[in-house]
This record gives sequence, C-alpha cells and structure tokens, in this order.
Amino acid sequence: MELVRKVNSTYNQVNSNLQILHNERIIFDEHFGRMRVIRLNKENPRTTLLLQALKILETRKTCNSAKTDSLNSVKTDHKISEKR
Repeated sequence: MELVRKVNSTYNQVNSNLQILHNERIIFDEHFGRMRVIRLNKENPRTTLLLQALKILETRKTCNSAKTDSLNSVKTDHKISEKR
C-alpha cells in the first residue's frame, strides 16, 4: 500500500487508524479491485477541525526545527571559536 510506505509504518497500524477515521466519517474509502481509494469527507465538521489541528502541529514542528537548527549553529560557531 502506497500510504504505508509514505508514512513509514505498517499495514496494520495504518489500517487501524484509517478504520478510526472511517468510523468518525472523516474519510470515505472505495474499493476498485485490489485498489483502495481514500478521500476526505469535507462535509464533516470534524474533518475541518482535524485539518486545522494538523496545520497547527506542523507549524509548531517547523518553528521548533528552526529553533533547533539555530541553536546547533550557535553551538557549532562557539566550538569553532574555542579552537582558535
């Protein structure tokens, strides 16, 4: 399953999470032979809330990553100065 590879997980973990989203009517899934197509249910208000929460988390992750990169840069610069 392409989704399993993209999120670097196992089929059972992904399937379990998809089942939860399906039960909450956040996603729809359709089967075409062996292929399963998953779509967001944009009509469900919970979908909107979930997407907003994910956006906030991604923003925080990006900010924290930038802070960490900045701190690492300062530490590296400090180490270089000490060696001189």
